[in-house]
Amino acid sequence: MGVKQRRKPERATGTRRVLLLHLAHARSGDKGDTANVGVIALRPEYYPILVKQLTVRRVAAHFRGMIEGKVERFELPNLHALNFLLHGALGGGGTLSLKTDAQGKVLSTAMLRMEVDVPEDLRVG
Repeated sequence: MGVKQRRKPERATGTRRVLLLHLAHARSGDKGDTANVGVIALRPEYYPILVKQLTVRRVAAHFRGMIEGKVERFELPNLHALNFLLHGALGGGGTLSLKTDAQGKVLSTAMLRMEVDVPEDLRVG
């Protein structure tokens, strides 16, 4: 039985694919068995791209195999940010977890490794 390869979403015409880290900062932490990942646009004009590209479905697919529960997304337009709750991500959380990263601090770095589509003419970085 082979390993299932994750299919990348189709790229829209007139776009190019970049790592999220070129558009945003991210921070993560924990509350029990739930990880929290905040994604903040580097520039206000990047926020609509984050809203469109970082869907619950795409984030859940990105973390497939790492989380056991649902993903929730909260929009914070005044801050140009999104906040995600990743339920069942921490193996029980804190002192109960046998995971190397029991507080989910590395999940923000993992999130920034997502690929997102941006308009071909958008200057990023």
